[in-house]
Parts: sequence; C-alpha cells; structure tokens
Amino acid sequence: MDGFINLKKLPTWTSHDCVAKVRRILQTKKVGHGGTLDPAAVGVLPIAIGKATRLLEYLPAGKAYRAIIRLGIQTTTDDLEGETIYSQPVPELKIDRIESVLAEFIGEIVQTPPMYSAIQVNGQRLYKLARAGEVIEVPTRQVTIDSIEILNWTPGDFPEVEVQIACGGGTYIRSIARDLGEKLGTKGVLAFLERNGSCGLKLADSITLEELAQQQEAGNFVPISPARGLAHLPTATLIDADLVKSWSQGKRLPVNELILTPPTLSGNVKVMSADLCLGIGQIQSIEGESFIIPQKVLI
Repeated sequence: MDGFINLKKLPTWTSHDCVAKVRRILQTKKVGHGGTLDPAAVGVLPIAIGKATRLLEYLPAGKAYRAIIRLGIQTTTDDLEGETIYSQPVPELKIDRIESVLAEFIGEIVQTPPMYSAIQVNGQRLYKLARAGEVIEVPTRQVTIDSIEILNWTPGDFPEVEVQIACGGGTYIRSIARDLGEKLGTKGVLAFLERNGSCGLKLADSITLEELAQQQEAGNFVPISPARGLAHLPTATLIDADLVKSWSQGKRLPVNELILTPPTLSGNVKVMSADLCLGIGQIQSIEGESFIIPQKVLI
C-alpha cells in the first residue's frame, strides 16, 4: 500500500496525532505527513503511506489558506489558543486601510515565525523553549506570498478580516496576523485557520479519519497513487526490463533510451514503468550527454 491520502484534519488533533491514527487504521508503520497544521487549524493534511513517504519532498510546494484575523488583540501564541496579553478596541479601522496594508505582504518577504512553533533552535523546539519561559531570538526566514484576497470584513471594536491566502511552504499565517496588526498600529491574532489546498490536494476532495476508517473496514480504501500525486513532474517511462533492472540498481540512465513526457532538459522527473512509479530521477548533462540520475529508487 503505497500512495497519498488527502486527509481533512479536524480541530484539536495535532498532525502527529493524525499520523498515529492513520497507522492504526491502515495497520502500517510507514506513514508521514506533508506539512504541520496547528492543533486548532482544520483542513488539508497530506499523508503519505508506504514507499510514498520518500516522495513527500517532491509534492507541489504551494499552499492555500482561508483565515480570519482579529485586530486589537495580542496573545502569547499569535492565535486564540494563547493567553491574552493586549486588548484595546480599534473601532476606527476601515477596510480600505486593511487593503493597502495587506498589499505590502505580497511577494517574497522576511517573516519571523511565532515563538510557539515547531521550528528547532539549537536542537530544541521553539514551543518547548517558550513553555519553559526562555526568551530567545527567533530566526527569520524568507517566504513567498502569492496573493491575499479579502473575503469578508466585520467592523467593530475588535474587527475581523477574512482572507484567502496563496503562499509557498514554510509560511506562518499566525505571523501574517501578528504583523498585520503591527503595521496597522495595533495588534492582531489569528482567530480561525483552514488550509484548503496543500501539495496539489484540495479540501473539497479530502476525507476525515472517520471516513478513512470506514473505507478501510469496507475494503474499498485506495490511496492516491504516487503518479497522480506527482502529476506536476515530467514522466520518464522505462520501456524494457533491462532499464528497470538498471534503475533498481541505482544506475544512471541515458535520456535517449527512455520516453520523456514532456521533453525537458533538466530538473526532477518521476520514473515510471507502465502504471508503477519507480522513483524520482534528475536530468543532468554529463560530457555532453543527458542522463537521468536516481534520487529516490522505490524498487
């Protein structure tokens, strides 16, 4: 059983909880996930099972979120799970001001992750250091925000803006909420978060843990195939048994002996034999000839 699951994570479950639950449901140890979701968040949690756990890093990188940001509030965790440390009504805030400031977040930006996050500093998770009361400098990171669309605006003493965000991996939406508040001259927290797209998977097609268990019990659970999960990559098809054997031995393969669709001169490709995904290769030029160099061999 090798492939992916488009899992719909529900509130209170951690990503690790979901992986453990999938292991029990499917009776397999090789399970991993494609990007942590905070316990309070809901939505798409890509899950890999079997040999597909080795392919997680090659899934599409883009993510999409629907978020509600509450202004005039600050907490220790930058969401509603933490202790409130600032509360000041800001009824004067207007939607046009929000629009102009949100535009500043588009593109490649430098972001400081929340102190309560799973990032490691000196071998320690930041959230563990925060719970121990340690104050350290959180390392910044460069992230990419492709778009932010305002879906709804609720004025009031503590106004809320609902947004749809498309971004690259490693982006913290809690940090956007916090930084938006700062840029507006107040504070901000993340009041709600739904990941509606991740690694090429959409929320509309996701299943819950309960539905996964029902499908497994009924004997009709079928994971998303590696070929489908990696559909964004070009395909290198091995056309005979000798090539398959050479690939399984980790040998580089001349591109002119394969079927490459679409034709490409460089980058990663998924290697297939009929409907079976054999792994990931990278096209490289060596002494003027193009080869596919094994990166992940699954057979």
